[in-house]
Amino acid sequence: MATLNKNLNRRSFLKVSALAGGGMVLSFSWLAGCKPTGSEELLAMPKEWFELNSYIKIGENGVVTLFSSNPEFGSNIKTSMPMILAEELDMDWEKVIVEQADFYPERYNRQFTGGSQGIRQGWKPLRTAGATARAMLIAAAAQTWKVPAGEITTSLGILEHKLSGKKAHYGELASLAATLEVPEEITFKEIKDFNIVGSSKKNVDAKKIVTGKPLFGIDHKVEGMKYAAIIHPPAFGLKLKSFDKSSVSGMSGILDVFSINLFKEDYGRNFFDTATFPEIIALVGDSTWEVMQAKNNLVVEWEPAPESSFEIGGFGGRPNTKIKVPSGLENSNSHKDRMKEFITKPGNVVRRDGDPEGMFKKAAKVIEKTYTAPFLAHNTMEPMNCFADVKGDKAVIYGPTQAPESIMGTLVQALGIPKENIQINLARMGGGFGRRAYSHHMTEAALISQKIQAPVKMVYTREDDLTSGVYRPTYSATYRAALDENNNLLALHVKAGGIPESPLHANRFPAGAIANYLAESWDLPSNITIGAFRAPRSNFIAAAEQSFLDELSELMGKDPIDFRLELLKQAETNPVGKNNDYDAKRYAGVLELVRDKSNWKTPAAGVHRGVSAYFCHNSYVAEVVDTKIVDSKPVVEKVYAAVDCGIVVNPDAAINMGEGAIVDGIGNAFFGELAFENGVPTKTNFDTYRMIRQKETPKSIEVHFVDSKEDPTGLGEPFFPPVFAALANSLYKATGKRYYQQPFAPQLEMENLKM
Repeated sequence: MATLNKNLNRRSFLKVSALAGGGMVLSFSWLAGCKPTGSEELLAMPKEWFELNSYIKIGENGVVTLFSSNPEFGSNIKTSMPMILAEELDMDWEKVIVEQADFYPERYNRQFTGGSQGIRQGWKPLRTAGATARAMLIAAAAQTWKVPAGEITTSLGILEHKLSGKKAHYGELASLAATLEVPEEITFKEIKDFNIVGSSKKNVDAKKIVTGKPLFGIDHKVEGMKYAAIIHPPAFGLKLKSFDKSSVSGMSGILDVFSINLFKEDYGRNFFDTATFPEIIALVGDSTWEVMQAKNNLVVEWEPAPESSFEIGGFGGRPNTKIKVPSGLENSNSHKDRMKEFITKPGNVVRRDGDPEGMFKKAAKVIEKTYTAPFLAHNTMEPMNCFADVKGDKAVIYGPTQAPESIMGTLVQALGIPKENIQINLARMGGGFGRRAYSHHMTEAALISQKIQAPVKMVYTREDDLTSGVYRPTYSATYRAALDENNNLLALHVKAGGIPESPLHANRFPAGAIANYLAESWDLPSNITIGAFRAPRSNFIAAAEQSFLDELSELMGKDPIDFRLELLKQAETNPVGKNNDYDAKRYAGVLELVRDKSNWKTPAAGVHRGVSAYFCHNSYVAEVVDTKIVDSKPVVEKVYAAVDCGIVVNPDAAINMGEGAIVDGIGNAFFGELAFENGVPTKTNFDTYRMIRQKETPKSIEVHFVDSKEDPTGLGEPFFPPVFAALANSLYKATGKRYYQQPFAPQLEMENLKM
């Protein structure tokens, strides 16, 4: 049984646990004498709470409210994080109410959803919060019953002293527990004794979602609220010159038209202060329809934006970065030409093992392949939106954001209001995966509200979002392998870059598994705004790397899985270098598991298989894609996924997340593409930006988890990168052609394999 020596008094526990991302709320109702009489009352929150800290409230009727601190955008973290609390509290899940916490940095640390880090970073703090609350309840029972605390047990929210036969539910002792000293030591439950973590629990918001209850920012309304829309420049490389307010002044319901600027000149941007067009036009009116009509009629003049640069803050311990923003109107065709030039130029060497250059000189055979991928749009299903009510020196902001802490600093500088007077309330997000970490929509709404001194809801159109950034970059990677006369691998060289960032992870597999290895990186500046896109950088480099390894294994006459396992065995037993950021044994474990679960070497008749494996966000995933050609059309029959993410908190939710990521990856691999002509995106809505359709999704997806006692790691993103190459490798088996450029569908159509 794991024991944590806290050695903290009450005051220091509250302070330190908040800083650590954990916390405890023990609460009780002043109406402790009230008794519930029916099933509805049993799960009703008491009318009054006495709060000591952050996560746990206990009512006089034994019902527990657990707060989920991180914003929810579909990864089910609002269910999984409270499950960890309830497990260590030893609570009956059926008597738990889950609430979304608002942004409250004094109580919660890292209220950020992204990077697949919520459960990983919350695991120990949440366990600590639950176990500490349980220990204080036990101490309260021991004091009340005058028995040793060690003789008291807990189960499903009930305290029991078996020798005396005394029992009480948590609500009966919460008031006393709240007055006791925080214990110096707490004991975690043994993993084998878990009954909530590791079992499947339904999404706590599921009923509200399917019955249309207001959970999302776009649902929010208050009396007297006004509606706003924005207009941004029509092309990257342009900026606002002027607009004619009189062109809409006579239109019905239009109250005001003005420009706003998100950043003051002396403001130092944080990592998520990405905004392509910091100066925009705002239109305010009495209804969404009226401001949309005015938006179409407003006369605006634009002008070329000059070259500029700014410094942006680091994230996760990274240093600040100088961002260069070139002038001009960019084109996708010229992007391709510029990237081709860099393939032939030396890059920035970020890793060199052995003598790769020497090995290439003496090689009997060299294989070289280049892979490319276009810009991608996030296309969150719920349009970008935000409610703001800014009056005087106070502001209330309500909307979808992944990173409330980051946008708080931006709001402070933009509004000129101290942060203690700004309240950010967290809405459930209708999709995110990076897009809503860049929360300039909140600053825009706040500035609009401040200008008109009234509450306002601002909503982007789909066209607004698709044409104003923030995008997945366009990438290129060239892989070269040197072989001897017997097709033994002598050296491997990767040179990868993109506009405007490189996708390269130099210390990931196959680094550490090859004696002679060279990794080079490059990037080209752009005025097209990019940002985190599900599994940033990994979503491309995994596709290139794993496609190349497949082609290399064929040339060497080896089974694709066997070849990868050979390399991983080398990395496990005799690793090259000291900076390898993966566990070769765990990496091999998912390949072995997917090989077994898919019966890799004995596919069904007519099935063409591809495999891929990748490590990112602290987790390992291997996938096998089965494809058939049906009526001259590739059909994804089945996908097998094997995952090592440590302890799986909520299995059904984890499987659902994997299924969603796999479908998302297949859709982007087949169809995802955003191009530019003179700075203008060529696709502005779903009629032209092709998304995967239900009939094109795999007929079946199997997800298998490695049985593990390791602490949980990332899950929302690791499923995504491997599927691109697994699909490409499967298509090669089906068509006899390798696919080096994403998306694949246009190439298939050229081969009369229509999508």
